[in-house]
Amino acid sequence: QVQLVESGGGVVQAGGSLRLSCTASDGTFSDFAMGWFRQRSGKEREFVAAVTWSGTATDYADSMKGRFTISRDNAKNTVYLQMNNLKPEDTAVYSCAAARYGLDLDRAVGYDYWGQGTQVTVSS
Repeated sequence: QVQLVESGGGVVQAGGSLRLSCTASDGTFSDFAMGWFRQRSGKEREFVAAVTWSGTATDYADSMKGRFTISRDNAKNTVYLQMNNLKPEDTAVYSCAAARYGLDLDRAVGYDYWGQGTQVTVSS
């Protein structure tokens, strides 16, 4: 069982930046592809970004390309989401997830473990 704990959420003004972190309890963190999803109020969960086991390949939702960057540090069992030029519509609960098999990384069904999420609020 892998436990994921997110941190770094908060309130920021439009145009600002935040860096989210997600730390895994399992020492085999490098065996998992990792992803970030978000859920806005009244909306379905949506894909944000994903990174492969080694960190050499990444994928982003179109609306996040150029603003968000996903990265990982396997020595620290941590995946990051750097969010720049934030907009009010980015307000959501952001959750990280771990995928053992690396398939369908842009879909929630592709992930085996989930964190509880961290709230990001962008004020206009």
